[in-house]
Amino acid sequence: SMRPYFNNQKYAWTIDRAFEEVITQCQLNKRKGQNFESWITDEMKDAYIKLHEAGFAHSVEVWENKELVGGLYGVCLGKVFFGESMFSKQNNASKFGFISFVKELERRNFALIDCQQKTKYLVSLGARGIPRVDFQKTLRENVKSLDPTPRLKEWPLDQKDNVHLPDF
Repeated sequence: SMRPYFNNQKYAWTIDRAFEEVITQCQLNKRKGQNFESWITDEMKDAYIKLHEAGFAHSVEVWENKELVGGLYGVCLGKVFFGESMFSKQNNASKFGFISFVKELERRNFALIDCQQKTKYLVSLGARGIPRVDFQKTLRENVKSLDPTPRLKEWPLDQKDNVHLPDF
């Protein structure tokens, strides 16, 4: 259960405060059973950094004290967030960040988080597969323009959802 992590405020989370650090950790993160290099090449990393600078790619950071212990990043178009990768250095750190971010996106009436793959891990967090036709319809209805999302770090986060920011 994740409840203890939220109740005792073990972790803090932020948005768009350490994008390059998050993508670097995702690139370096080795998953169990993975015996190949990350799909996040240096060229891909540079492209995502440019998307971040343009306001399209965003990161969620999870902190324990002032140490980055987990996070995720993805691309936001309209009311759809396309998750790309996540990492965790501490137990449940990326899970904490993902759950916190989902609550924030729900609060902002986002239509969909595209997790790209239906894995046991993501299903344990509430992910589910949807038919391709429904996915395409959701995109048509919620990606109306390709204007960048305002810097997510400027979003006032909902403090009642245990969002607590470390002092930097």
